[in-house]
Amino acid sequence: MIRAIKASITDLHVDAIVNAANRTLLGGGGVDGAIHRAAGPELLSFCRRLGGCETGEAKITPGFRLPAKWIIHTVGPVWRDGHHGEPELLAACYRNALSLARQHAVRSIAFPAISTGVYGYPKPQAADIAVSVMRAFEPDFSEIIACCYNDEDLELYQARLAGGGCFR
Repeated sequence: MIRAIKASITDLHVDAIVNAANRTLLGGGGVDGAIHRAAGPELLSFCRRLGGCETGEAKITPGFRLPAKWIIHTVGPVWRDGHHGEPELLAACYRNALSLARQHAVRSIAFPAISTGVYGYPKPQAADIAVSVMRAFEPDFSEIIACCYNDEDLELYQARLAGGGCFR
């Protein structure tokens, strides 16, 4: 089952949450900063040993003080104009996070809207990509959640989930 909810991703009781991280994995603003604050200083210590993460790739850490057992960190693309591999890189974020989750026997997972904050990815196109990849992995999970920050994002994801969504 795939569903969209409005919530703080740090409060969710799921097997794994996904962090829209930067390449250093050492915390930042937005959801990344919120996850680092909620997980506690152990997360930063653990991430220092990982050596960063390339755009489109994913790495896993324990959830530490979060209700989730795991945090899957992925680095989304910075939006330039859509003609520099951004759609493929964003799809890779979702695919690699879900593949890594599957390898760790994760059954329930929650995603933020990767790259749509300071990285500037247009929200409608990002939602199309997210839902398309989530649908491809749906049989492997009991629950995939699009965790939305505000009502606008929630409506966008609910519309994509109701209407079929498409990869553009």
